[in-house]
Amino acid sequence: MNDGLIDAFRHNAWATRQFLLRCRELTPAQLGTTVIGVYGNPVATLWHIVASEAGYFFRLSDQESDWDRRAVEPPGLDELMARAEEMAARWEAFLAVPFDAERLLVYQWHDGTRRNVPAGVVLAQAIHHGSDHRSQVNTILTVIGVEPLNVGLWDYAEDTNRAIPGA
Repeated sequence: MNDGLIDAFRHNAWATRQFLLRCRELTPAQLGTTVIGVYGNPVATLWHIVASEAGYFFRLSDQESDWDRRAVEPPGLDELMARAEEMAARWEAFLAVPFDAERLLVYQWHDGTRRNVPAGVVLAQAIHHGSDHRSQVNTILTVIGVEPLNVGLWDYAEDTNRAIPGA
């Protein structure tokens, strides 16, 4: 039913995984680097992505994670990877059954007003949010002299055999 969204969420999980794997190769000083215009250092940014996904997922499913998505301090890389993998599995299960993309969810807006937001917009936000912040981590990698990651959709398709040689 939601087949068209599967690749978007699989790409999202794959891309976050690539960044977490790259972080394992960085020194503590590199992991602590931030630059103007980005959310924070690489680990804090990746934690922000995963924790935000848990929030979007909760809004859509009423299912809370066993871990504190509101924690300010990010967990270690191994735990962060486990939480990212958990979110990937949760999205897979969520998208395996039909859902009402027009179901309205109440959000507190930036100016304090309450707005009704369709579930489909929340799903789109989950994808956009991760992509936006991962590009910020690539900015940091570039600034510290580390090769940025190629995590576009075509890279995902090639790496996961979703783009295979054809005629």
